[in-house]
Amino acid sequence: MEPISLDTLLASVGKEVGVSPWRTVTQRMIDQFADATDDHQFIHCDPERAERETPFGGTIAHGFLSLSLLSAMTFETMPPLENTKMGVNHGFDTLRFLAPVKTGSRIRTRFVLADVKVRPSGWVQTAHDVTIEIEGSKKPALTARWLTLTLIERQPENA
Repeated sequence: MEPISLDTLLASVGKEVGVSPWRTVTQRMIDQFADATDDHQFIHCDPERAERETPFGGTIAHGFLSLSLLSAMTFETMPPLENTKMGVNHGFDTLRFLAPVKTGSRIRTRFVLADVKVRPSGWVQTAHDVTIEIEGSKKPALTARWLTLTLIERQPENA
């Protein structure tokens, strides 16, 4: 993906700037996330019990698993900013989990650029309104305002 200029980024505020490809959430992914976070609640890791004892009909992904997939979906969807030295997650202004992601579901993310702040230090803060959609569901898995920081290498004025 070709990098975009800071001017192009600034001109994109208020616009949908990307939609990620669909991605299937598998039981293997859920189990690996459970191992990484030590969260082995049966609604995530025990398909038979989850089918018997929950209204979901089987296991569901951890909300934080869906949230953590934002990084991967960003990299496969959003062009980098020109002259980027590094980028970091800066947190969330809002975050709501709205619908469970059932095992085997496909999800994707819509990215709307809500705000850009260019700092004199060379850091660019972006705020994206993100919606993780579940294929075939009227309700999204989650909505959030996600903040990121990108350090760009400043170019000399007369370069």
